Amino acid sequence: MARTLYQWFADSVARHGDAVALEVAGDRLTYAELDELAGRIAAGIGGDGPRVGLRADRTVLAYAGYLAIQRLGRTVVPLNPAAPQARNDTIARSAGLVLATPAPADRTVPAGAQDPDGLAYILFTSGSTGVPKGVPLRHTSVDAYLSYVIPRYELGPGCRVSQTFDLTFDLSVFDMFATWGSGATLVVPLKYDLLKPVTFVTRHELTHWFSVPSVVSVAARLRRLGTGTMPSLRWSLFCGEPLTLQQADAWRAAAPHSVLENLYGPTELTISCTQYRLPAERADWPEPANGTVPIGVPYPQVEHTVMDGELCLKGVQRFPGYLDPADDEGRFFGEWYRTGDRVAWEDGLLVHHGRLDQQVKIAGHRVELGEIEAALRLQPGVSEAVVLALPGADGELVLEAACTGAGVDTATLLRGVAQVLPRYMVPRAVTVLDELPLNGNGKVDRRALADMYGQRLP
Repeated sequence: MARTLYQWFADSVARHGDAVALEVAGDRLTYAELDELAGRIAAGIGGDGPRVGLRADRTVLAYAGYLAIQRLGRTVVPLNPAAPQARNDTIARSAGLVLATPAPADRTVPAGAQDPDGLAYILFTSGSTGVPKGVPLRHTSVDAYLSYVIPRYELGPGCRVSQTFDLTFDLSVFDMFATWGSGATLVVPLKYDLLKPVTFVTRHELTHWFSVPSVVSVAARLRRLGTGTMPSLRWSLFCGEPLTLQQADAWRAAAPHSVLENLYGPTELTISCTQYRLPAERADWPEPANGTVPIGVPYPQVEHTVMDGELCLKGVQRFPGYLDPADDEGRFFGEWYRTGDRVAWEDGLLVHHGRLDQQVKIAGHRVELGEIEAALRLQPGVSEAVVLALPGADGELVLEAACTGAGVDTATLLRGVAQVLPRYMVPRAVTVLDELPLNGNGKVDRRALADMYGQRLP
């Protein structure tokens, strides 16, 4: 029978009560202590609405508050404390939230009724209309996910797992509940720790790392990925954006004893739903033309099809539909969820080729921005690259690029790109930055880059 998120945690409390469940900002709580704190916070959560908003910061109270809401059998809606208040107000109205400020009471409350078919959490993603879009996920979907990933990544007592993702990002659910569902220890980095992942991994002797690939590029740029510098890592997982072969090479060298796996999955498919494990020997790695690591194959419990180049998915991990049914329009084909991601099979593996909305026309030619980015990354000295299609003075789209790297000469770079791509695919100019702007989830912030050029992305 499927378990709720709280039941996964409670089972570990029963088996591993004295083991450390959480380490954050110098605080260490055992499973029994974290459960007791969650019970006291639950006693202070008022209202009778099914959905509870939670200030999602990196504190003991936030993690215990997340568990408290689950303990009550209610649905958690994480709110980003760094987001504009107006955005959080919109989310609160859309979801009909009771707002909770985690504060321990002098008493605990017993666990409420647990409904595996109920909603575990609702996350809000960017909507094409500019209004945040609510994505609800059921406990049954997360249960199927945890039942698969916990044994796959050999999680259990003694494992020490990173928690790099903000609680408003769906990948944080892996961090918390793959850890707490197995009796492992969740180790939370603060924001500045993500600039120095090697230091964080070695200081805390992590065994499992999970982050967006951008963390690799930041560490490499700061020269913090020395060979063999993370000997404790046994597993390294990446998701949330394309993992380049360059990034995988750099991380593999720094964590030579770690199995490296690339994951993919939209929020609507419960955290992640495809996987590709890089072979131990570098000579056996695939070399897709776009320079990225394949996203591999879907999980056994996820059905898939590719329609006109778009990946479509269904199965137990698929969400039931958006909080606002109006957002469902155009996103489903029968039971299939249309991801909006372009993929292709290459040597039996799915390779991600960007979003459908990243395919643009330049002078009548179809252009995939990811292909240009891959060409830029292959140029000497370039670490990261992003290409935008922006309206020019005459209203026609023009290509602008930004990159990071050392000793990059833009004229030489553009000549190199012109040698491998048609002229209409060569950016008008390249801006070299110390670092690419990242959004709250650690992904490259394309809108911020567009702002730099005085343009707005839709």
